Amino acid sequence: MRVFDQHIIMIGILIVTHGAVGEALLQNLCHILNRRPPLVAQLGVAAQDDPLNLLPLARRRVEEVDAGQGVLVLTDIYGATPANLVLKLLEPGRVEGVAGLNLPMLLRALTHREKEMPELLARVVEGAREGVLDMLKEGC
Repeated sequence: MRVFDQHIIMIGILIVTHGAVGEALLQNLCHILNRRPPLVAQLGVAAQDDPLNLLPLARRRVEEVDAGQGVLVLTDIYGATPANLVLKLLEPGRVEGVAGLNLPMLLRALTHREKEMPELLARVVEGAREGVLDMLKEGC
C-alpha cells in the first residue's frame, strides 16, 4: 500500500443498489473481514425514491469516502435506477463506476484499492467474472 504522511492511501468505495442489497453485501463483507473497512459507504434506492432527490445525498457519500485518491462506485444492475443515479456521479479518473455488483467483486475492490484507478477497475471486473462459475463443471 502507498503511504503518505503516515496514512494509507486508498480509493474509497460507494455501493449504490436497490433497497437493502448494498447493506446486506456490506454486512457480509464485515463478517468475512471481521471488521468494517474504512472509506466504504452504501446507499440504497427504494422503489418510491426519486433518483434526482437522492443525487445530493449520493454526492455527499462520494465525498465522505474520498481520501483524495478517488472513489469507485459499485452498483447492481446496469440501466436500472441505482445505476442511472451512479451515472450522474461519474467523473473519469476521479469517480468511476462498475455495474453487476456481487460479493467477489466487492472483495476484489477492497483488496486492490491501494492501486491506481485503472488497475483497480480491471481487477474488480475480473473478480466479478471469476466469482461466477458452474460449480459442477468446476468440481467444487
